[in-house]
Amino acid sequence: MVTRRLAIFALSLAIGFGAPSARAETLGSALASAYETSGLLAQNRALLRAADEDVARSVAALMPVLSWSANIKATVLGDPPPMVDQVSWETYAAITAQMTLYDFGAGDLAVQAARETVLGTREQLRGIEQQVLLRAVQAYENVRRETSFVELRRSALRVIEEEARAAKDRFDVGEITRTDVALSDARLAAAKSQLAAAEGALARASEEYAAVVGHRPGRLDPAPAAPLPDSEAAARQIAMQNHPSLAEAQHKVSAAELNLQRAELSLRPTVNGSAQVGVDGDGNTAGQFSVTIGGPLYSGGAIEASIRQVAAYSDASRAGLHLASGSVSQGIGNAFANLSVARAGRQAFEQQIAASSVAYDGIREEAELGGRTSIEVLNAEQSLLDARASLLSAQSDEVIASYVVLSAMGLLTAEHLKLAVQIYDPAAYYDLVKDAPSTTSPQGEALDRVLQAIGGN
Repeated sequence: MVTRRLAIFALSLAIGFGAPSARAETLGSALASAYETSGLLAQNRALLRAADEDVARSVAALMPVLSWSANIKATVLGDPPPMVDQVSWETYAAITAQMTLYDFGAGDLAVQAARETVLGTREQLRGIEQQVLLRAVQAYENVRRETSFVELRRSALRVIEEEARAAKDRFDVGEITRTDVALSDARLAAAKSQLAAAEGALARASEEYAAVVGHRPGRLDPAPAAPLPDSEAAARQIAMQNHPSLAEAQHKVSAAELNLQRAELSLRPTVNGSAQVGVDGDGNTAGQFSVTIGGPLYSGGAIEASIRQVAAYSDASRAGLHLASGSVSQGIGNAFANLSVARAGRQAFEQQIAASSVAYDGIREEAELGGRTSIEVLNAEQSLLDARASLLSAQSDEVIASYVVLSAMGLLTAEHLKLAVQIYDPAAYYDLVKDAPSTTSPQGEALDRVLQAIGGN
């Protein structure tokens, strides 16, 4: 009877740890789906396009502005009013051009600052991409973990049900006491409760998976750990050169310094030019051209306050760069520490399972010979079950921890992982708008097609 029950237990565990089917989803396909369906990525891509337009607006500020106007004037003569003796009409149409001729480079600084802001926003988008993909990895492994827990609990429940029936049979023939039967029944009730809890956890993990990946999970293949450098020092060096939060902070510093230079130029004069050509109702044309130079004399200290404010923002951005550098370095250290803990835990649980399996087999044999009690058998069985559950959790923790390290290095991106997706090119939209194209230009027409392709966002 012992051999038969052990065979049932081994077969049940094999069901929970069997090979995945050919149609199982891989981590790569789940990450690709998350990349393509993420609303958070779509939102931040739109924000990047909005930042691109700031460059176009800054460029446009350096160009001439053309406008037109038309005027119709009626003069009514009468004696006395409201008698109308004569109505005369005057018409006039004009085209006006205005342009900043010289501003000591303030306009060029505005363009450069806007470009630095765009580059920083691109890095922010890359950081959001890492967040989305890491959340997908966590959701994937949590579903695998909870699915294995459910299968393990179901396998254990089948064994415990068999044991409960065997205990009643042995009680009927007087081999064990009613206390032993009660212990077996209590163990069966606990197994049912644990299975219900595992099924609830799996349902929650599946909801998270659907929210992140874009569809409900099927059968999931085991995920390999992320490929990582051999040492923490090498990973730290990569992170300091590549992490998006650090690159974003660097671009913020550059933009802040450019804005400070621009603010200081606000005390300088500017030279503006304007020209107008018009025609009246009689066909007579007239034109005029003017150049105006001017600058502030007194503003109540408002301009000086603005300069000091921009200088403070520049100081804050430099401090932010220092904080980002420390945060990236700390993130690498924490990620490697967590990975080491996960690896050690997995190795320890593998050893625990080996020892618990030997102990369980021995206690079951001794119980058949009367040398062990039923409660000792149940405790040994629970220890083995807990060890297997802990190993499953540690294996998932190790996979997740490896991708956390990859994220801390700034490499958890669709491009670096070579996901089977169309990689979003942040420069494509920028290249169309950077020169502030008009709607009738070839660039403007190409831009219209791009906007239609992305749904007009």
